[in-house]
Amino acid sequence: MSVLVIAPHADDETLSMGGTIAKYLKNKIEVHIAILTGPSDNKAYNHPFLDENYLKIIRNESKLALKTLGVKNIHYFNHPPVLLADKPTWEINKIIGDLIEEIKPSEVFIPFSYDLHSDHKKISYAVNVALRPYLDKAFSTRKIIAYETLSETDLEFLAPRFSPNIFVDISNTISIKLKAMSCYKSQVHEKFKPRSLESIKALASLRGSHIGCKAAESFMLIGEYIR
Repeated sequence: MSVLVIAPHADDETLSMGGTIAKYLKNKIEVHIAILTGPSDNKAYNHPFLDENYLKIIRNESKLALKTLGVKNIHYFNHPPVLLADKPTWEINKIIGDLIEEIKPSEVFIPFSYDLHSDHKKISYAVNVALRPYLDKAFSTRKIIAYETLSETDLEFLAPRFSPNIFVDISNTISIKLKAMSCYKSQVHEKFKPRSLESIKALASLRGSHIGCKAAESFMLIGEYIR
């Protein structure tokens, strides 16, 4: 079994499912993390509102966070954050399609399609295009699963709600998740805001109460293919 977690931005993977990633790795399951945005490869490129040094800081924080989780299979891309929706759809679709064809994952985790962030929407759509179940390259994939992201999920108020139907007990890995998230010093919020450590613990406690455990992460099953 191999798992592919597709994160539009560095920190999405840890914020959304760091405990599950750590649990998979403890159980000797192969985990690949793909982070689609980051500092530019093009020295002449200037992001319209994000400083390149800031993006490099986030990339370095990401390396520390993923090391803390125990991830060894990391796929970094350098597309500009917040601007994925401005790229041609076919281009993002090809990047995601090629990645899936290379890894041939059993399970793919993606952002919720109705997250507020346009980058999340773009990636979710591209995965659904790449993993149309009748395609040959999709045959290795058994499940497509959406994760919830504090500060993005259920903030587009008239959109369909995130209604989890998968819960993963992370009671033994919540501490690893919090330690990994602490590596994202530039991204962690202060108290009472969504990406604060307190909010992460609170959500884990709430999701844990749904299945009678100390802490959990929740997901939505988008598709399952039994061949």
